[in-house]
Amino acid sequence: MTFPSNRQRRLFRLVSARWQRRALFLLGGIAVGAAAVALAQLADLAQIAFGAVVSHFQYASLMLTPAGFALSVFLTNRFFQNAQGSGIPQAIAARHLTDQTARESLVSLRVAAGKILLTLFGLLCGASVGREGPTVQIGASIMFALGRFSPRRQPGLILAGAAAGVAAAFNTPLAGIVFGIEEMSRAFETRTSSLIIGAVIAAGLTSLALMGNYTYFGTSATALRNGTDWLAVPLCGVAGGLAGGLFSRILIAMARGFANPVGRAIKNYPVGFAAICGFAAAICGIASDGAIYGTGYQQVKSALEAGAQLPASFSVWKFLATTFASISGMPGGIFAPSLAVGAGLGSNIAPLFHGAPLPAIMLLGMVSYFAGVVQAPITAFVIVTEMTDNHAMVVPLMAAALIAHASSRLICKEGVYHALAKGFVERAAPAQQITSI
Repeated sequence: MTFPSNRQRRLFRLVSARWQRRALFLLGGIAVGAAAVALAQLADLAQIAFGAVVSHFQYASLMLTPAGFALSVFLTNRFFQNAQGSGIPQAIAARHLTDQTARESLVSLRVAAGKILLTLFGLLCGASVGREGPTVQIGASIMFALGRFSPRRQPGLILAGAAAGVAAAFNTPLAGIVFGIEEMSRAFETRTSSLIIGAVIAAGLTSLALMGNYTYFGTSATALRNGTDWLAVPLCGVAGGLAGGLFSRILIAMARGFANPVGRAIKNYPVGFAAICGFAAAICGIASDGAIYGTGYQQVKSALEAGAQLPASFSVWKFLATTFASISGMPGGIFAPSLAVGAGLGSNIAPLFHGAPLPAIMLLGMVSYFAGVVQAPITAFVIVTEMTDNHAMVVPLMAAALIAHASSRLICKEGVYHALAKGFVERAAPAQQITSI
C-alpha cells in the first residue's frame, strides 16, 4: 500500500483549506441574502402598519413617534450597544480592528438581531430611516460569526458580508462589489476579490430566488434630450453635493458632541433627546401630509414611474426628518432616505428646464445628493443606474456624482461613514492606529 508523501499531504491540506474558505464565503452570502429579504419584507409591513394608524388619526404621530424614538434609543443603549445609526461605520471600523473582542462589540449576531428588531421598530413608529445600511452591518455580523475562528480572514469576511448586504438589499450586485471596494476598503484587494464576488453572487441569487428579479425603483428609459438639458447636470451636482455635505457635517458634529451645556445635556439624557427628535420628526410628517415617514421608497418609485413631480416641500421635510432620526441615536440607515431627498431636490430643479424629462432630472438629484452624503461617487452612480436599469443616463449620472463629491467636500472634508467609523475605533481600541480609515 502506498502512503501519500508529505508534499501530497501538504497540497491536500492547502486545497482543502482553500475550498473551505470559498464555501464559507458562499454560505455567508446565502445567509446574508436571506436576512436581507426578510428585513425588506418586514420593513414594508412595518411601514404599512404605521401608515394605517396615521391615516385614521393624523396626529397620532405626535405621540407614537417621540415615544418610539425614545424607546428605541433606550433599548439600543441598554441591550444592543453599537447598533445605533446605519451600521456601516461599525462595519468599516470592525475591518480596521485586530482585537477579536473589539470586533465582536461592533459586528456580532447579538448586534445584528438588535439591528433588525430596532430598525423595524423605527419604521413602525414613522422614523425616516432605511433598511439598506443596517443590512450592511447585519451582513458583516453574519460573516463574522461564520468565520470567528479564523481571525486572519476576518477583514475579508466583514468586507464580503457588507458588500453582499448592499447587493441583496437593493438587488444591485455590481453596486455591492463597487461599494465594498470604494467605501468599505477604499482599495482593491486582489487576494479576496474573487471570494467577495462569490459572496455577492450567493446573496444576489438568494434574493432572486425569494423575491424574483426586480429593479428597486422600477425600470426607467428616461434620458437627457438636448444640450440645454445637460445644464441640469452641474446644477444638480452642486446643489445635491452641498446639501449632502451639510447633512454629513451635522451627523459628524452631533456624533462627536459639543463642549457646552447643550452638548452635555444631549450626552447625559440620550433618551430625552431622542424623544425631542421624534417630536420634531412627527411635526415634519404632519407638515408634509405624511409624505416623509419611512424610507421614502414608495413615493420616489411612484414619481419616477409616473413622471410626476414630488411636492415642492418634500425635499426639505425629508431632509429634516432624516436628520432628526439620524442624530437621535436610534438604529436606521440613510441610503433610501438620502435617495428620496435627492429625488425631491431634482423635482424642485426640474421646472427650470422646460421640456426636460422629469425622471431624468430626479435621477440626477438622487445621485448628486447621495454622492454628497457618502462621498463615494462611483458607488453613487452605479447604484442609481442599477436601481433603475437605466444605462442611457450613465454618463450624466457619473458627471453629476463627481461634481457633487467635489461640492460636498467644500462643506464636509470627509465622508460620513469613515468619519463616524473613527469614533467607533477610538472607543473600541483607543491605542490602535486609525490613520488607514
